[in-house]
Amino acid sequence: MFLKLFTKERPPDDAELVQQYRRTGDMAYIGKLFERHTDMVYLVCMKYLQEEEESKDATMHIFEQLVEALKKHEVGNFKSWLHVLSKNHCLQLLRAQKARGKTALPIPAESSTEMVTSLYLSEDQQHDLEIQALEQGLTELPPEQRTCLELFYLQHRSYKEIAVMTGCELSRVKSHIQNGRRNLKIYVEKHHAQR
Repeated sequence: MFLKLFTKERPPDDAELVQQYRRTGDMAYIGKLFERHTDMVYLVCMKYLQEEEESKDATMHIFEQLVEALKKHEVGNFKSWLHVLSKNHCLQLLRAQKARGKTALPIPAESSTEMVTSLYLSEDQQHDLEIQALEQGLTELPPEQRTCLELFYLQHRSYKEIAVMTGCELSRVKSHIQNGRRNLKIYVEKHHAQR
């Protein structure tokens, strides 16, 4: 009894949840995966679709696709597989809008390169390339932008916390994050274009 008070069960990781879903078909496992990764999927959708309501709808459709997709595909790294699935779903939506003659938002420049790359590389290799590009891109940023981005995205600090930690005004912190994000995106796009 005494030990039970101090030993907590660790929650199952993504791979375990996927295996349990494949074995039992219990939707509760997909629900847990949904809770963990909703923000990431929504941000991917916002990147491509650039509309809040459309991105929310796309996020829900992507998780509906998981019901069948997880039964058909062997998934090694769930998070990177889900990232690719989300990106491809958004690109299909943009293509469908264009085919219907709706004025669609432009597909981000790196998309065509990413799609060609995805034909030849596994999901893990694609993910590794993206991580390498981001890490290298961070080193190319001005120090204030790099520091603010790392604190905001990697350490999940608020604007106010970053302002206190760096001694910058709040408006400068926001500016550093916005400019750093833009410069990092430009670097990654150029890096992928050269591959």
